[in-house]
Amino acid sequence: MRDGIAPQLDRRRRAAAERWNLDGAVVLVGAGTPIPVPGRGDRTYPFRSHSEYLYLTDRERPGGVLAFDPEVGWVDFVAPVTRDELLWSGAQDSEDGVPVPELRSWLEKRPGRRVARLGAPVADVSSDAGLESQLRYALNHVRRQKDEVELSRMREAERATRAGFAAIQPLLVPGKTEREVQIELEAEFFRNGADNVAYDTIVAGGPNSAVLHFPPTGRPFGDGELVLIDAGAEFRGYASDVTRTYPVSGRFTPEQTELHTLVRQAGLAAIRCCTAGTEFRDIHRTAALVIAEGLVELGLLRGEPESLVERGAQSLFFPHGVGHMVGLGVRDAGEVLEGREQDEAEFPRLRIDLPLLPGHVVTIEPGIYFVPALLHDAELRERHRAAVDWERAERMLEFGGIRIEDDVLVGEDGFEVLTSDVPVASA
Repeated sequence: MRDGIAPQLDRRRRAAAERWNLDGAVVLVGAGTPIPVPGRGDRTYPFRSHSEYLYLTDRERPGGVLAFDPEVGWVDFVAPVTRDELLWSGAQDSEDGVPVPELRSWLEKRPGRRVARLGAPVADVSSDAGLESQLRYALNHVRRQKDEVELSRMREAERATRAGFAAIQPLLVPGKTEREVQIELEAEFFRNGADNVAYDTIVAGGPNSAVLHFPPTGRPFGDGELVLIDAGAEFRGYASDVTRTYPVSGRFTPEQTELHTLVRQAGLAAIRCCTAGTEFRDIHRTAALVIAEGLVELGLLRGEPESLVERGAQSLFFPHGVGHMVGLGVRDAGEVLEGREQDEAEFPRLRIDLPLLPGHVVTIEPGIYFVPALLHDAELRERHRAAVDWERAERMLEFGGIRIEDDVLVGEDGFEVLTSDVPVASA
């Protein structure tokens, strides 16, 4: 198999089986099947194997099922290549494994055994929902710690991402459009080895940059505006996830400089906390406190920063969590530690709430935004009436937003910023 994956697949399967520690139950991990595009004849969306199946098989072929019986081990059931596939799509010959039609007889030889379905649903097979949830939680724990093959693929994705961000710098001038930047950015990803984009590219100019997931349009950039770009290449299923905010024409205004510097400081403070054993909620709190302190200094918030964070006042301008897991896809096996509840009065909803371990890769992406839907919300205005300079906030509604995002690998002793060479704007 390519890039030394075979030993890692053996390790991953052993680790999953040990973590599950099953006594008699059977596990089926489905790859999934192509999804038709509604009303478009025989067209389907591009097929992507379920991440749990891909992690344990390294296969992007539809129809497969990986089965596990603790008494006999793992069995790969693969979908035979059809004549039509050979004709229309040039599919490769069938991979090694047991033809998937034999799965039915395999299950019939195990009557009365509990079955848990992971990955994509396997047709006509009932799943024990409680066991399924338990096993997925255990598998997520295994998946979060990246192995050498995974990190190698993530570095390839990062190299393509870096090239894309470097290439679009000359395009950030008045009159160029969000869509033009998207086209050149993604083309450079592919020129530099990407085999996909990791997610829908975000290019947002001016007030659009206050929309967290803004899809690029034909809107041209104006002089003096900000451009927020959140994009990443993907290589063999593994993602890079980067955000940068740049000034049109390469020059920040003084106000933009102050806020960009503040977001950068919050990101660096949070990155320094990305060490083994650190709770991710504490990393979010670190970034939130830096932003609260900076907004007090700038006069947008009023009060003592610790108290403002406890009351969530900074969330009017920093309304999302500081990051998430990244790896096999842009949202990779992140979750809240079992038994925990999130206090949304203290934090926005966090995509992960658990202690970091060596091998985890997380995004760190603080931001400051001026969002009309938040600043005009009557309940929020009443709750934070004394904490905000509302007149100044109103004057900044056309400002947009600033986000800076990097991917950080947690090590045994310290951390590595995988995306450190993606250009950051000079304040």
